[in-house]
Amino acid sequence: MFRLALILAVISILSACGTPNPPVLLRQAQTEVSSFAFSGRVAVRHNGERTSAGVRWTHHGPEDEILLLTPLGQTAARIFSNSNGVLLEESGKKYFEKNAETLTEQVLGWHLPLSGMRYWVLALPAVGSEAVIEKSETGQIKMLRQDGWEINYTRYAADSTDGLPLRMTLQREDMEMQLLIDEWEI
Repeated sequence: MFRLALILAVISILSACGTPNPPVLLRQAQTEVSSFAFSGRVAVRHNGERTSAGVRWTHHGPEDEILLLTPLGQTAARIFSNSNGVLLEESGKKYFEKNAETLTEQVLGWHLPLSGMRYWVLALPAVGSEAVIEKSETGQIKMLRQDGWEINYTRYAADSTDGLPLRMTLQREDMEMQLLIDEWEI
């Protein structure tokens, strides 16, 4: 009886030590984005110049907060958007405009298509305008064209139609933005 209890205890301990399956990152099929957060990296090429940064984006309802981070994790710029407009803080200065595209173009030298990106990062077309979508064999969005942007998705967290994107490239005229997402919070 003692041996049987000992064997069962050992089996129980060993099964608990197994490597758990990593969480599968999925999104709900939806047309409106309610809330999300992610951490990753962004690289931008615009007018022959290249820049890169860490990124931490938190989206909740009508509000977005995007932190652009230095390699050491310090905040280089903060973009906060709500229904009143967009505030950008950089190098101790604050700038305000009605939309992110105009503000980031003026201050950072490249424009951030925030109104569409809050959908595109989830591999969803933005609400309110036409989109052309190409899907892969697995049913995931491979390419999305909308509002003059072409977004190519090259990696997802799961091989299902509701898997969250991990790598994407956004292109428009003389601008290219690569976004690599390391961690999602849904």
